[in-house]
Amino acid sequence: MKLFALVICPIAVTLGACSSKPDTTDSASKHTFKVALLTPGPISDKSWNGGAYQGLMAIHDTLGAEVSHIQTKTPAEFDENFRQYGAKGFNLVFGHGFEFQDAAVRVARAYPNTVYVTTSGTSVGKNLAGVDFSFEEASYIAGLVAGRMTKSNVIGLIGGTELPPVKSSFEAFEKGAQTVNPKVKFLVSYIGNWDDASAGKEQAIAQISRGADVIMQNADAAGLGVFQAIKETKGVWIIGSNSNQNTIFPSQTLGSIVINLPRAFLLIAREVQKGNFIGHVFSLGLPEGVVEYTANPTVTSNIPVSVAATADSIQRQMSAGTFKGNVLPDSARKQPAR
Repeated sequence: MKLFALVICPIAVTLGACSSKPDTTDSASKHTFKVALLTPGPISDKSWNGGAYQGLMAIHDTLGAEVSHIQTKTPAEFDENFRQYGAKGFNLVFGHGFEFQDAAVRVARAYPNTVYVTTSGTSVGKNLAGVDFSFEEASYIAGLVAGRMTKSNVIGLIGGTELPPVKSSFEAFEKGAQTVNPKVKFLVSYIGNWDDASAGKEQAIAQISRGADVIMQNADAAGLGVFQAIKETKGVWIIGSNSNQNTIFPSQTLGSIVINLPRAFLLIAREVQKGNFIGHVFSLGLPEGVVEYTANPTVTSNIPVSVAATADSIQRQMSAGTFKGNVLPDSARKQPAR
């Protein structure tokens, strides 16, 4: 997850991800809309961070903004880079992940003219907002599909670290699977980081050895190791997350839980650019066209028509706001953001 300024690193757009220091051009007008992005991992992950970078580029291309991106590696860098962008007069800074919100709370007070937004965060203030992606709804649908597709009745879930948004999405996935298959059992493991693809592969191999024939992963770059394990094992399905990962290994990918980060980032950036920003938690999910379960068309013939029809029907209900079921177990029901 990196911050790119309209400068030039390997790409000629204003990207300052060559070092841990944000790099921006000084020639831009004081009135140029300036947006920065901090990510906790590499934008090459084809997942959480890569999608955020696409969102940053959408702001650059659509709104003509000067943009900057940097990958942060330690909590100290969260504060440092938030402060640097505030000092440089950036209008909007995204901290892409739940882990950024404490730093955003500390720094936002010192730079009232900069809006700080933390994705998957709940902290709010005059110039501070969080984003709830409502990942649970699409995870529930993915669980429905997995619950019907498993033959062993053992499903694996692999996360990067046990952050609250990841845990709640896993709980929704489990609820969906159990709704259609009460016999299913779950193996849940966390890698401990978001970057170690080798560890991700090891976790997947361990779950497969215990009978898992469907694995849902939410592990960013480490998740690419999970895909590698699936690629080397016949008869096991995988479900992608955060971005459309259906093309990574299409022959054994059921679908992906997709966050349309360009759409989400543009929605927020437009509010800030127009001066309409009010600190609150942006709730963005299926009704807003930001999160959805995207089935993999390559394996359509392998999925029973009734399974696909059920998933499509429930997704349409959720998009329309007419779905009457609960996507989380009672014990895990989300509390309203304060």
